[in-house]
Amino acid sequence: MQRQIIVMFCSLFLFVLGPAWSAEPAPAQNRGALFKVRQGAHTLYLFGTIHVGSKDFYPLEPRLAGLLKKAPVLALEIDPLGDPQKLARAVQQHGLSNKAMAGMPPALRQRLDRLLKQYNIEPETVATMKPWLLASLLTVSEFAAQGYEASMAVDAHLSKQAHAAGQKIVELESADSQMALFDKMTPNEQLMFLEEAIAGIEDKEQAKQAREIADAWRKADIAALDALALKAEQDDTFSGRFVQQVLLEGRNPALADGMVKLMARENNSVAAIGVLHLLGKTSVPELLRKRGLTVERIY
Repeated sequence: MQRQIIVMFCSLFLFVLGPAWSAEPAPAQNRGALFKVRQGAHTLYLFGTIHVGSKDFYPLEPRLAGLLKKAPVLALEIDPLGDPQKLARAVQQHGLSNKAMAGMPPALRQRLDRLLKQYNIEPETVATMKPWLLASLLTVSEFAAQGYEASMAVDAHLSKQAHAAGQKIVELESADSQMALFDKMTPNEQLMFLEEAIAGIEDKEQAKQAREIADAWRKADIAALDALALKAEQDDTFSGRFVQQVLLEGRNPALADGMVKLMARENNSVAAIGVLHLLGKTSVPELLRKRGLTVERIY
């Protein structure tokens, strides 16, 4: 079930983020993917993140840490430590409904209840969650079961460092715009999205791929990350097409626009977004190249 795991790369589910944390010292090595983008006299560094984490992800390698420290601006999809009221409003508008469970087949509800029990989630706490939000929660819960926590997400780590240093943070998107994409699915499509998430957990494929994806990011394994991007492009399931066409290809142009505008104002900023936005034929780096910018993959 490649499709549901991939969601974790390309959209922040900030409603599950826990309190700030401190990483324990560990050997630093390359993580994710890093690109250098140039236009005229201005440079921007583009870093690929993963929206979950574990203690052994940190510290980030010295070269990237140095770039982050010197950057006048850190650009993120959305700031995990930003205004919590904006997030709450987005969840309320796009993720909750008193009729959220309407139309759910009894058999699917039984499978959902089994997983809620497995993850120690009280059914009444998710009773108003729309199916897409439930699917996202289950995906996050499965990552947590494999040892990867949303509270240790790379985006949250970067945001915490930037806030502590008084560094300016620019949001390339908003929680509202991200969640609105999921809410555009029809009720039947959302049920299909949820059913595929549940099936991926039940057949253990999601657990296997959670480990593979986190390992590829942890090691900055170019071949493995490119292979994951190719799988996403070739996934012809409903949720696979939704991820590729809506969450990746649909968002990449606006993300690229935001980076071009940032480069026009600032020099040596760092933009950190989900790593799958940086891979493949329709990726942000490819879009920037088509606009005439010079893009170099460092790792």
